[in-house]
Amino acid sequence: MRKFTATAIAVTISLTFSAGAMAKTMSKNDYKAGMDGIAAEYKSDKTNCKSLSGNANDVCMAEATGKEKVAKANLEARNKNTNQARYEALVTKAEADYSIAKERCDDLAGNVKDVCLKEAKAAETAAKADAKSQMKISKANKKANEESADARQDATMDKRDADYTVAKEKCDVLAGGAKDSCMNQAKMHHGKM
Repeated sequence: MRKFTATAIAVTISLTFSAGAMAKTMSKNDYKAGMDGIAAEYKSDKTNCKSLSGNANDVCMAEATGKEKVAKANLEARNKNTNQARYEALVTKAEADYSIAKERCDDLAGNVKDVCLKEAKAAETAAKADAKSQMKISKANKKANEESADARQDATMDKRDADYTVAKEKCDVLAGGAKDSCMNQAKMHHGKM
């Protein structure tokens, strides 16, 4: 039961990570529209930050910049439609979250600030580690799928060869043209021509 659960979890993670693999890449117009929307939202977010001062402004700007970077990375991941691009989007999110958390920690002082910064760094490290593990799982699943396909193909060929050997043996009892016809049919039926 434990092995089944671990396998089920691994399959779920890999399917989640590679969900975009079935989708097509974006059209140039969709990509451009996405980039234009991100730029407009960033401009709006920056404008909203101007009304703030001090560290509140710094946090707001970090959030706006982080949101823009993550949106661009996600758009790029959808456009490229690769595991590497999805990995990079997850790393970008981790780095943006860390940047925002660092700015929030600036409001604190002493040991509380130190703990806040360490927690932010730990969260970034954990998020990057999760992204890396998802990438490795995705690569391992791809390799396993390829090996599985090769094994199925080898098994099919072995079965076909065995069936051909039986068909040839059945033709051995015949003679002349009947044997030649039987052998030609066996070759054609078992893909030996």
